[in-house]
Amino acid sequence: MFLEILGASLVGSVFALVGGVLLLWKEQLARRFSLTLVSFAAGSLIAAAFLELIPESINEAGYAAAAPFLMVGIFAVFIFEKFLNWYHCHDQGKCDYHSFSGAVLFGDSIHNFIDGIAIALSFTVSVPAGIATTVAVFFHEVPQEIGDFGVLLHAGYTRSRVLLLNFLTALTTPLGAIIGFLLLPWIAPVTGLLLAFAAGSFLYIAISDLLPELRHKPGADLGHMFALFLGIAAIVAVGLLFPE
Repeated sequence: MFLEILGASLVGSVFALVGGVLLLWKEQLARRFSLTLVSFAAGSLIAAAFLELIPESINEAGYAAAAPFLMVGIFAVFIFEKFLNWYHCHDQGKCDYHSFSGAVLFGDSIHNFIDGIAIALSFTVSVPAGIATTVAVFFHEVPQEIGDFGVLLHAGYTRSRVLLLNFLTALTTPLGAIIGFLLLPWIAPVTGLLLAFAAGSFLYIAISDLLPELRHKPGADLGHMFALFLGIAAIVAVGLLFPE
């Protein structure tokens, strides 16, 4: 069963990078429309938090337990960004660093890690359940990864660095699957709390970092609003087609 879980976790997240990789083939075009991709990312993160993670966390753990972890997720990313800003400014002597890019990677890593745990848990139920969960994870990750690639390009990362960083965050899915398999009796009861934490991190990134980027940058027009709602629609559509 372990090999099935490991293989499925690699398919579920690492292969979901395909959308971002295709985006990088047209790097100059992608950079030109990076703010549109930031809009798409903001919409997909908000939708993932409100339509998937929060309802599932409440269903698993109950509102009273999930709500505090939602707040913990928000403040965890806030503190993480403060640390990134302090470290970069102190070390480099300048403070024009886009901390939201680090926050996006942090939030994506948390989400991927939980996806890995979900895949491991589903395979313990049955192989068909594990396969269904893997398919759901894959198709839920594709729109999010496209948005993440766009955010990092907008922050000024090179194409090779964008690919490397997203690949490393994708590896947290098999890491979560391995840990989920080894520590199943202890992790299963707190899955709902982890989902709430991930939802909080997504909401902070979208509302505190990405949406202000759209408000402050010139050219944030109706096209970006359309991309924002397209990101929401993508998560809704995938959730309807591949319910977890």
